[in-house]
Amino acid sequence: MKQSLSAILFALAIVIASFILGNAVINRNRPQGTINVTGLGESNFTSDLIVWEGNFSRESRDLKIAYADLESDKNAVMAYLKSKGIPEDQLIFNAVSTNPQYQQNYSNDGRYLGQTFTGYQLNQSLKIESKEVEKVEKISREITELLNQGITFYSQNPRYYYTELESLKLEMIAKATEDATIRAERIAENSKGSLGDLISANMGIFQITGQNSGEDYSWGGTFNTADKNKTASITMKLIFEVD
Repeated sequence: MKQSLSAILFALAIVIASFILGNAVINRNRPQGTINVTGLGESNFTSDLIVWEGNFSRESRDLKIAYADLESDKNAVMAYLKSKGIPEDQLIFNAVSTNPQYQQNYSNDGRYLGQTFTGYQLNQSLKIESKEVEKVEKISREITELLNQGITFYSQNPRYYYTELESLKLEMIAKATEDATIRAERIAENSKGSLGDLISANMGIFQITGQNSGEDYSWGGTFNTADKNKTASITMKLIFEVD
């Protein structure tokens, strides 16, 4: 009786061992590890905010005269811009800067003889922020018309921004995540496995470049303000388990 029981237990042990070893072989043949993928989210957009700056100046030996001339120029600049359709509350005039001017004197043999006061230079800058991008863009090109009034106005290149940037960034993250997930699924299928759980997700640098500009990306992120039409992009790095 004891011998029969021992034989039965021995046979059962062999069956269990065979089952365990069989499963070990099957699991060893299944794909193991992780998949690392990078997805790209990209979108073209047009700026909806323009910032334009310029400045004008006057010079005189008499400070009062210089201030009076500069104030006259300011009124002329304001009248010109208002005539072009810019509301007065969009005209931001900064404080006047005053700079004494000196002439450096040298002898015929090159020795420095000191300096002579020649007068004052007064400068005032102007900034316009507007959502009427095309209008302000056009004015920035035509502002040289003020030269006909004897006003020396120096115009800077406009800067272009987008007020819905945060919403755009979220949209780009979603696109990049979807792109990375599709890549991971294809890799898993090609390796005869299936995509498992997401282990980690890391967002790359948000980049804004001019459309068709050939502008290089930067490790710290590019934020183009020179072009009205731009391209936004971002990457997402995902790591998945493989079943």
